[in-house]
Amino acid sequence: MNGRAIMYANKITNSMKKTIDETSYRREKQKNFNLVNKITPRQINKTISNIFDINDVKEERKDSIISSSDIENMSKDLKEKEIKKYRKEMERAAKSLDFIEAAKFRDLIKKLKE
Repeated sequence: MNGRAIMYANKITNSMKKTIDETSYRREKQKNFNLVNKITPRQINKTISNIFDINDVKEERKDSIISSSDIENMSKDLKEKEIKKYRKEMERAAKSLDFIEAAKFRDLIKKLKE
């Protein structure tokens, strides 16, 4: 609604001037569009959820962590099979930008390789 950007410089450079002019142009264009279409700009009201809540991450990790004793009892072939499975899951999670999940699989792969 009333956003601001602070630019620190001793003088206004050409790049700054272009940016300021473009921003002014876009604001004016948006105001005209709003007037023509009878739109009143409103601020969105969303709660900010903390995606990095440590307790949630710990709970998620508890569900799928392989215990050290399970790893010790695995055959080499089974470990390799699990590594392949978790690598695919890690890549899938990373592709969908779920980096917390991808890190979980990365850690499991490291455990299996030890």
